[in-house]
Amino acid sequence: MTKKRQMKSAARLYAVQALFQMEHSSQTVEAVVTEFLDHRFGAVYDGDEMAEGDAALFRTLVDGAVNNQALVDQMTDRALVAKWPISRIDPTLRALFRAAGTELTQSDTPPKVVITEFVDIARAFFPEGRETSFVNAVLDHMAREARPEAF
Repeated sequence: MTKKRQMKSAARLYAVQALFQMEHSSQTVEAVVTEFLDHRFGAVYDGDEMAEGDAALFRTLVDGAVNNQALVDQMTDRALVAKWPISRIDPTLRALFRAAGTELTQSDTPPKVVITEFVDIARAFFPEGRETSFVNAVLDHMAREARPEAF
């Protein structure tokens, strides 16, 4: 994997974590973004170096997810089974769908790349569960709605 691609992957993971953190605290977008850029990107914890992330992509995903949350959540709701509105799903998945939905609607990244990247993130958070296939199905539906010309 190229350095540039690794940085984009890290930025996506950090965006999911930042959105999760914002939902569980009263911190502003700016406070959370600053914390991540200053203390997580490339930081070293107990000898383990955190990945350096693509700061521009990270900021785009977090800001976009906040500014377009209603739009992305509605798109996610349409992709979820009717009985499971986004408000009822796991908060980590909710953050993941918001970041992924933002990238699908606000960037020119090929949808299949977005899906693959965020399915990998789901696998990292839920290594044992069925969540990865669930995430794949929801993101596929969202991508077909957001960018039908890509399929």
